[in-house]
Amino acid sequence: MTDRIADIYGLRTPHAKGTVWPARVDQYLDPGTEERDVESWVQSACLLCSNGCGMDIAVKDGRMVGVRGRATDVVNHGRLGPKGLYGSTRWASAGDRLTRPLVREGGRLVETDWDTAMGRIVEKSRALLDEKGPLSHGFYTSGQLFLEEYYTLAVIGKAGLGTPHMDGNTRLCTATSAAAFKESFGADGQPGSYTDIEHCDAIFLYGHNMPETQTVLWMRILDRTRGDDPPRIVCVDPRRTLVALEAERTGGVHLAPRVGTNLALMNGLTRELFEHGWVDDDWVAARTLGVDELRSTVEEWTPEKVADVCGVDADDVRRAARIFGESEGVLSTVLQGFYQSHQATAASVAVHNLHLLRGMIGRPGAGILQMNGQPTAQNNRECGADGDLPGFRNWDNPTHVQQLADAWDVDVMTIPHWAPPTHAMQIFSYAEAGSIGLLWISATNPAVSMPESARIRRILDGDQCFVIVQDLFLTETAELADVVLPAAGWGEKTGCFTNVNRTVHLSEKAVEPPGEARSDLDIFLMYADAMGFTNSSGQPLIGWRTPEEAFDAWAAVTAGRPVDYTGLSYDKLRGLSGIPWPVNEEHPDGTDRLYADAVFPTDTDYCETYGHDLATGGTVTETEHRAMNPAGRAFLKGAAYTPAHEEPSENFPLLYTTGRTVYHFHTRTKTGRSGDLNRAAPDAWVELSAADAAARGIEEGDWVRVASPRGAIEVRARVGNVMAGAVFAPFHYGHWEPGADLGGGHDDANRRLANELTMTVWDPVSKQPTFKTAACQVTRLRAGDGPSPAPTTTASAPDTDRPPPAPQRRPRATQGGKPTTSTQPPATPYYLLDPSQPPERASTSSFAEGDR
Repeated sequence: MTDRIADIYGLRTPHAKGTVWPARVDQYLDPGTEERDVESWVQSACLLCSNGCGMDIAVKDGRMVGVRGRATDVVNHGRLGPKGLYGSTRWASAGDRLTRPLVREGGRLVETDWDTAMGRIVEKSRALLDEKGPLSHGFYTSGQLFLEEYYTLAVIGKAGLGTPHMDGNTRLCTATSAAAFKESFGADGQPGSYTDIEHCDAIFLYGHNMPETQTVLWMRILDRTRGDDPPRIVCVDPRRTLVALEAERTGGVHLAPRVGTNLALMNGLTRELFEHGWVDDDWVAARTLGVDELRSTVEEWTPEKVADVCGVDADDVRRAARIFGESEGVLSTVLQGFYQSHQATAASVAVHNLHLLRGMIGRPGAGILQMNGQPTAQNNRECGADGDLPGFRNWDNPTHVQQLADAWDVDVMTIPHWAPPTHAMQIFSYAEAGSIGLLWISATNPAVSMPESARIRRILDGDQCFVIVQDLFLTETAELADVVLPAAGWGEKTGCFTNVNRTVHLSEKAVEPPGEARSDLDIFLMYADAMGFTNSSGQPLIGWRTPEEAFDAWAAVTAGRPVDYTGLSYDKLRGLSGIPWPVNEEHPDGTDRLYADAVFPTDTDYCETYGHDLATGGTVTETEHRAMNPAGRAFLKGAAYTPAHEEPSENFPLLYTTGRTVYHFHTRTKTGRSGDLNRAAPDAWVELSAADAAARGIEEGDWVRVASPRGAIEVRARVGNVMAGAVFAPFHYGHWEPGADLGGGHDDANRRLANELTMTVWDPVSKQPTFKTAACQVTRLRAGDGPSPAPTTTASAPDTDRPPPAPQRRPRATQGGKPTTSTQPPATPYYLLDPSQPPERASTSSFAEGDR
């Protein structure tokens, strides 16, 4: 029995380089439920991060009562993280689930029936189409629906309505991943595989706090670094995360650049490869374009200049570059520390450049994972609900658009392709101006998650735009809607989703949704039917009725494209635990990693984009692209570093950055309804360095005001491990609390909403918002009544050079038959247990014969 709130990663199963990661099955059942009581185990995968861990859902008396990992799953080998264990099922039986549609009457949301709610949507939709045309409609969706739902929505938007105004909250978390792949390789799609962890000599994590964002993947890395012939870790992060500690332990490097200077650091690392001859010149000449231009771009970035701009040690830059340059196999992972910061796409592409210069791609141990932040963000990108064309097709290629017109049997001019698709930030600007008169939001909470959140709330609350929200609960966004549709959640419907490294899982329906809640697929079908969308033959535009039929229609559309699903079916996915695309006649069992032949999808007639200037976002034309004659070669692209949009000033001398904590997912719609997860991180906080705290007279737990030119929050302070000059805040916390009254104003609660301070600024290529480079000031308000609510098991631990709060000790876990406590040695972050709370959690781990 192991308390996996306190012991986040569980028992280690170390193994040597080149050997298979041992299995370990993690399981959780609700208190009072024994394994013998479970009536059925239903195949699924975890939906609470982007890792995509295979799991089974425990069902008893028509309820989901627990989960267990799948030992045979290619992603997790049976393991689950704390969110997967304790957050997967508890939200489903929460007392505040939406069970009937709501419509706004006299300024209040009141319950109604489905016909009334959908009738109001259709009436508004038709009136806007008659008055303004399809540009009056906008859709803002999620990274948490199923593949079949995204594809259905994409067809409705592109072929039914003909609107280019479609995007998802994937724009906030993973748009730069897709953009970087397109710029370097010609199309989206993760080149690497999780199995690269078993074969690499070094792992570089760029702006990626993996121990808190993908816990099971971090377990996989820990089992390599604790085994024979371990890889060295290089961490790029302004906070001293657990990744940084592991870098120090393995003889790697922790590089902590100033917020907003990632590209300067990357240019310096790239220069070092050229300077020391760590470039495979023959491979580069045969397989890439642009090496001379890249060399010229980075030439000025000596280690000393990098040190001056980034605030890192020049010798650390040299050492990190040497690790990359002399290792036989490097795995690079990238996440929000790059994606949501200044010059996001250019910095992420620079990671590709390092690999391409060394010819280190497409073979075991030499991989790139531009990570996603959400479980089905990849599907949103693949299916076109984020604005892209389905199947990684090119908006600027008439042949690609015609392929879809033929598949959907519609006039090619119905599909909006006269201009780039509208990204989320622009969609909300159009809704603010009223040119988008109907905004349909599904499975996301922009009132909390979007930058400059006070502005977003004003847009949603205004009369200029009719807002529809479909979700599980009355979120902060749903409270502002004109119509609210109750949706079925994970485990209450069937569908597929694809994780970060292209692995497709089938999630089967385990239980019925509550009340009148319907699946997102059924809601979209209801709208399409009520609107009477038809194809050129007069038949219903959406020809499928079930998730499986929708999947088959999607698979047919992917034929011949990089994201080829034609060899997949529900029957093939049942029983198996994850198959990575492409899956087709050539690869009937899937494809572990892309570009093994070093041939890239860059041909002008095949690529997903002709590319952009990384500094300005200016587009490359088809003629310019064709003149380069890519012929399957990758692009080496660089950009000059420029300072961030908002630099520190006298009034705002610190740099503000946001991020996640291990115990919550996004805006806590699900994880906040798990008592264990919520107690582990119950409230917002802000982290600042010991030096910055001392300069302001701030002690651990003090109440502080954090202000930027856009707004302010009032939270408690953690004197922690962020670099001097930087301030960190988790973005999860809106005004919702377990058991709280959701009616009325929330001005006091909004004081902890981290995105009050962030900017309406985005990357010129990926259009991803810049959450991580706002200027701020921190001012002490008053003393607190104890430590801040920040967890102490994670990067949010107190500064280890200062006396930490005294932990409460309680025997809770057993490992190897010996009682242990939930505290760890003082130099290691630990969890502060609350002895007043009864234990609700229990998880078990089991091992296969021969496991270490």
